[in-house]
Amino acid sequence: MAPERYLTPLVLEDLQRKMVFISGPRQVGKTTLARALPGGDGGYRNWDVDADRERILRHELPVGDLLILDEIHKYRRWRNHLKGLWDSRERRHRILVTGSARLEYYRYSGDSLQGRYHLLRLHPFSAAELGLANQADLHALLELSGFPEPFTSGSERTARRWSREYRNRLLREDARDLESISDLGRMETLLLRLPELVGAPLSINALREDLDVAHRTVARWLDILERLFAIYRITPIGPPRTRALKKQPKHYHFDWTLVPAPAQRFENLVASHLLKWVHWNQDHDGRDFDLRYFRDKDGREVDFVVVDGRKPILMVECKLGDDEIGKGLHLLRERYPHCPAWQVHLEGSKNYLSPDGIRVAPAIELLRTLA
Repeated sequence: MAPERYLTPLVLEDLQRKMVFISGPRQVGKTTLARALPGGDGGYRNWDVDADRERILRHELPVGDLLILDEIHKYRRWRNHLKGLWDSRERRHRILVTGSARLEYYRYSGDSLQGRYHLLRLHPFSAAELGLANQADLHALLELSGFPEPFTSGSERTARRWSREYRNRLLREDARDLESISDLGRMETLLLRLPELVGAPLSINALREDLDVAHRTVARWLDILERLFAIYRITPIGPPRTRALKKQPKHYHFDWTLVPAPAQRFENLVASHLLKWVHWNQDHDGRDFDLRYFRDKDGREVDFVVVDGRKPILMVECKLGDDEIGKGLHLLRERYPHCPAWQVHLEGSKNYLSPDGIRVAPAIELLRTLA
């Protein structure tokens, strides 16, 4: 049985003061979380269900004090509808809205709902949320993904089939629902190509040449995939004196099982854990955390650097086995001696602290603390 989702206590807390929007990838568990709340089943309304849609348009509210609106963003006037519900009610109903791409997109649109809601982002399962204790458990998470359906199946075959179907639904349903796309075939080629490029700076120009489309088109497709929670991108960090690169981002997938190479898949899993931790600190505590990476012109790099404002607070380098500590990690540790620095591995056995304070350890030692 899947555990209570990590956002549940925060959702219940925030519902006492404002509307709550829950965004996140398709099938990450938003509806399950919502309906598991006290009164959730009775208050649930899904815009895609004809009977529910009629009740929404007629302003027929549930008898209980919780109103859950799923997929309401597909209604053209959904924001005005919610504003009217919130402003006209007599503090009787708590309002929870679930969705994916459009909810995240409207966060930056300056809409009329500003100040009336908290937006919370739900991520796939992680080592901390599942309470994983050893590397064997982490291997299972790496092979099955953190999405509830494939992970709880316990079957790699089921996980592969789910991943293929998930990708098809993103393109054939969600992408078309979000924007008009005339060349889904080449966009699908892009989505198939991206997992091979995980962990390296992403060149739009190189993708443009591979796909034989305009630079502007590739950039737009990447933006759409990011808004659909198919991928996410992180940008470089570094002051000029470290000769850091400042342009090309790296990208990763919410479904890390798409990534074929073991080292890059492991790196993607660690990236997703760190992003989930960053978003939790943003949404729960209002912290100015961000996930970045470091790479200089001499090729020295650190896979991930978490910053609070402009200050690094955590550095993480990923290796499959017991490799020597990366030169980039030594460099940044020297530059920021008070910042915790980790080199984590998937298949190695070493667990020690280096003379300059870098922790080398199995990945589970770090990932299970990111709660």
